[in-house]
Amino acid sequence: MAAAHPSDKQLVRVGLAQYDRTVLIRLDPTRPVPLFEQLASAVRAAIIDGRVIGGERLPAARDLASDLGVNMHTVLRAYRVLRDEGLIELHPGRGAVVVVRIGGHAALAGAIHDLVDEAKLHDLPESALLALISEAYRWSPTSPGVLRSGQRR
Repeated sequence: MAAAHPSDKQLVRVGLAQYDRTVLIRLDPTRPVPLFEQLASAVRAAIIDGRVIGGERLPAARDLASDLGVNMHTVLRAYRVLRDEGLIELHPGRGAVVVVRIGGHAALAGAIHDLVDEAKLHDLPESALLALISEAYRWSPTSPGVLRSGQRR
């Protein structure tokens, strides 16, 4: 695992040695979002869109922290967030492993990318898009059999 550019700690290529491939992680210390949340978001996205799959071992917290130029506790906090979301399992002394997910989320990842593209096409700021998504998520029915107003079967 090595930084993409020695002077740029914002973009890091994270090696998944057992699978001979890498995943890019972007951290921006100038953003108001805490670094652990940015890291958790990057790993979450990689899991959801299939770049990291069930059973894969994530880099050791110490190694990833070194590569990213952050404190090891930042990585551990991000890993705990992902564990609490059910995306990874933490094994003391053995690292973090992505939980095998049945069904995958490739369609969801594609829809998200399409939504972002559409928002950018209409010059919608990121904050406005996130607010729209949060509102839709909050008010969406929890049961697949529930219809939204105006919908018909």
